[in-house]
Amino acid sequence: MGRRGLLGRGTAGFVVCLNGTALAQPTRPLRLLMLGDSITAAYGLARDQGLPARLEAALRAKGRQVTVIDAGVSGDTTAGGRSRLDWALADRPDAVIVALGGNDGLRGVDPRSSRGNLKAILEALKARNLPTMLAGMLAPPNLGADYGREFAAVFQELARENPDVVFYPFLLDGVAGEAALNQPDRIHPNPQGVEEIVRRMTPAVEALLDKVRPA
Repeated sequence: MGRRGLLGRGTAGFVVCLNGTALAQPTRPLRLLMLGDSITAAYGLARDQGLPARLEAALRAKGRQVTVIDAGVSGDTTAGGRSRLDWALADRPDAVIVALGGNDGLRGVDPRSSRGNLKAILEALKARNLPTMLAGMLAPPNLGADYGREFAAVFQELARENPDVVFYPFLLDGVAGEAALNQPDRIHPNPQGVEEIVRRMTPAVEALLDKVRPA
């Protein structure tokens, strides 16, 4: 038997090495679902410039075998994300990033409503034993300081109530308000802005992936 004959993959996802030691290896790339809105859906960008594609590339560059599933719908609110959650989970992800709330803030949705929708999403994911990351959002300043505080508190409170959830406080950290990193609408990141988001959030995403239990 040649050297190649000493290597094989078992049904449990193990690779047998030359010395007979079985090392656990994933039998397929992990599937990471991004449930979001236009930021996730690569609004105004080529698909390969969008957040899911660039995050996948960054994770793979770090040796992570991950497929990032784009479940972003432009214009979606927390209510919309909640209503289509079961449909999105049909892709059978191993972990989920919840990146919703931007449109709630832009539309001045009652923070209590946003909180209820996000809470329901997190509870549904917990019931399915899916490791989850919650990406926070801030409201635009034109809606006033009181609304801004209430809106930001939605994500902070949910993070405290769900300690098993990885919390990334602000999806657009380092990008919001930076003209050079946004498209002309000053809302959606340009390719450079997407790269900055990926750079900043990758450590939190890696912490999320570390929570995935081997199949």
